[in-house]
Amino acid sequence: MRVIVVGAGLCGLSAAKTLIQAGHQVTVFDKGRSPGGRMATRRIGPARLDHGAQFFTIRSDPFAALIQPHIDQGLVYEWCRGFSGGGDGFPRYAVHGGMNALAKALAGPLDVRCNSLVFAIRPAAAAAGSGASWDVALDDGTSMAADGLVVTCPLPQANSLLVTAGTELPPDLISTEYDRTITLLVTLDRPSAVGEPGGLQNPAEALSFVSDNQRKGISDLPALTVHADAEWSQAHWDDDPAATIRALVDLADDYVGEAAVLEAQIKKWRFATPRTIWPKRSWVAPDGAGLLVLAGDAFAGPRVEGAVMSGLAAAAAFGA
Repeated sequence: MRVIVVGAGLCGLSAAKTLIQAGHQVTVFDKGRSPGGRMATRRIGPARLDHGAQFFTIRSDPFAALIQPHIDQGLVYEWCRGFSGGGDGFPRYAVHGGMNALAKALAGPLDVRCNSLVFAIRPAAAAAGSGASWDVALDDGTSMAADGLVVTCPLPQANSLLVTAGTELPPDLISTEYDRTITLLVTLDRPSAVGEPGGLQNPAEALSFVSDNQRKGISDLPALTVHADAEWSQAHWDDDPAATIRALVDLADDYVGEAAVLEAQIKKWRFATPRTIWPKRSWVAPDGAGLLVLAGDAFAGPRVEGAVMSGLAAAAAFGA
């Protein structure tokens, strides 16, 4: 089958990889400049900072099978076994070069087209003579025909794409809400006050995670990633960016320590964490002109592994 995957996060990439292994022809579209979604890494001068997912765990055999080759090659490494006291003994994994490097490795052999925003999905009737089930329209005015679709973007975006598809989503999917996250990225003139292993979960009011990217092992220079929690992010979402930076720098003062902030930026994640989870790992549209599957972290949990497992479930709907 000719399959189009919308979204090049780990869900979409794992689905595409599995579909190709099963013999399907697959194209992945993503609106971003790079594959990865929330597996995101940013350079600020010579510093490197993960500004989306900070780590992942491995709890299932299928996910372990996907990741193990990258551990063997030295791309993925064990960061620590917990962020408080002596830890809990369970490995947390990170990626040399930043989390986005894993997404790029998975995308390498695939036909992934970034800077390509899918604008609408139409049934075959709107693509007369194509012989396909679906017509996928891009915002540059081009389109591509497909026999099947895997849509992995956040559910509010997926719903807007499918308005023209003639497919009605279950009300619970349409109404899924997401928590927001505002992330502060700062480079420092000396090491931060964050001790080993370089990460703190829920360290203070209004903060959900603080990561020292140098101690973590991905940045040559001191640099902090500071995630505000959902409540703070919602309350300050529309604030002036400069005011938001100042407020987050103040909240992170104990972790900056004696260092001076050299540069500060923010990143806003509008669809950071789904508030409710669909009970199955994907949703397959009722029988129609062509196979349509929705997948993503709202189906199997917001962790990195959950997104991958949802991608594998989407591929399984095609017999892969």
